[in-house]
Amino acid sequence: MDMAAVNEQVISDFRAGGDISIEGMHRDRLVLLTTVGERTFEPSTVPVMFTTTDAGILVVASNDGSHDEPQWYRNLVADPVVHVEEPTREYDGAARVLAQKARDAAWKKLIAHAPFFVEQQERA
Repeated sequence: MDMAAVNEQVISDFRAGGDISIEGMHRDRLVLLTTVGERTFEPSTVPVMFTTTDAGILVVASNDGSHDEPQWYRNLVADPVVHVEEPTREYDGAARVLAQKARDAAWKKLIAHAPFFVEQQERA
């Protein structure tokens, strides 16, 4: 599967405002994150699943259970400035990696919302 092509289609569908044409993807569960490349310094946009928390949105750098973090995560570690597109609004923000205690609490909420992340964690 060509993930770049899948991401391009999801981004196009998302911005068009309709349903996402890729099976298993749902507009109301996605945000688009635009980060600045850690080496290229060029903007890069990716669709990611999210859940909400009291502090904002939570995204998981699971990379589908890969041993490596996704590039967007490495971009945010290098420069936490991010542009977020939600289904009904968009804004600029600053990302942060959760401390362990907050991560543990967020993980419990996340797997209740999206239990497949447990399998991804086991693969990683």
